[in-house]
Amino acid sequence: MTWFLLALLSALLLGCYDVCKKLSLDRNAVVPVLLINTVLCALFSGIITLLRDPSSLFPPQGIEEKALVLVGAKSCIVLGSWLCGYLAIKHLPLTLVGPVNATRPVLVLVGAIGLFGERLNGWQWAGVALAIIAFFMLKRSSNREGISWTHNRWVAMLILATLLSTASGLYDKYLLSPTGAALPPLFVQTYFNAIQAVLMIALTALLWLPRCRQDVFRPRLSILGVSLFLTAADMVYFHALALPGALIIIVSMVRRCSVFVSFAFGAFVLKEKNLRAKFLDLILLLLSLLLLAWGAQAQ
Repeated sequence: MTWFLLALLSALLLGCYDVCKKLSLDRNAVVPVLLINTVLCALFSGIITLLRDPSSLFPPQGIEEKALVLVGAKSCIVLGSWLCGYLAIKHLPLTLVGPVNATRPVLVLVGAIGLFGERLNGWQWAGVALAIIAFFMLKRSSNREGISWTHNRWVAMLILATLLSTASGLYDKYLLSPTGAALPPLFVQTYFNAIQAVLMIALTALLWLPRCRQDVFRPRLSILGVSLFLTAADMVYFHALALPGALIIIVSMVRRCSVFVSFAFGAFVLKEKNLRAKFLDLILLLLSLLLLAWGAQAQ
C-alpha cells in the first residue's frame, strides 16, 4: 500500500499549497504572485523533465505544430482557472474555497458522460446526487455569513475557476488518450507550463504594471512555497500512480482530502466563521467522492 501512503502525502502537500496561496495573497497583488508561481512551475517542470526523460522535450514526429497548438489551448484553460482561483481565494474563506474545489472530480465525471459516452453505475449516481446536495448545503452555509452566491463576484470567480479546472481535466483525457491526441505526459506537462509562463508575463505587463503603484506587490516566502508544494504534490502523485497496484480513482479521491488541511488552517489559524455547518457539508462531499470511488471499483 505504498501508493496509498504516497497519495496521502500528495494530499498533505496540496493542502499546504492552498494555505500558502492564502498567505501569499493576503493584502497582496494577485497578478505578480501568479506570475512568480507560473514561472517557477515552468522552471521546476523543465528541470524534472530534463532529469527524467529529455527526449520528452521534443514533440511527436509528424504533429509538431499541432501538438504545440493543443498544449497551448490547455495553457489558456489552466491559466484562466488559476487567475480566477487566485482572485477567489484572496477574498473568500478557505473553509468555503476548499469544499467547492473538492467538487471537481464530480464535475469531471459528469462531463465525461456527455463528452466521452461514459456510463455511471448506481453507486456513482448516488455519489453525484450526494455531491449536489452538499453543494447546495454549502451555499446555504455561506449565506449565513453574508456571502451571497448570486451577487458576490468572488464566488462567481471561484465557480468559474472550478468549471475551467473541470474542462482542463476533460481536455487532459483527450490529450493523453491513445484514441485522442496521444501526446506524451511529460511533453504536455513541460510545454503547458512553459507556454503558461509566457502568457502570464504578457498579462502582467498589460494588467498589472500600469497600476502597480495602486496594486502593491509584497514579496513573501509563502509565494515560493506555492510553487514548491504544488510541484512536490504532483511529483508524489505521478510516482504513486506508477507503482504496481495503484488505483487512479482511489489516488484521485485521497488527493481531495487536501481540503482537510486548508479547512483546519482556516478554522484554527484564521478563525473563520460558521465552521460546524461547513464541516458537515464537507463530510457529505467527501462521502460522495467515496461513493464514486466505490462505484469505479465495482465496474
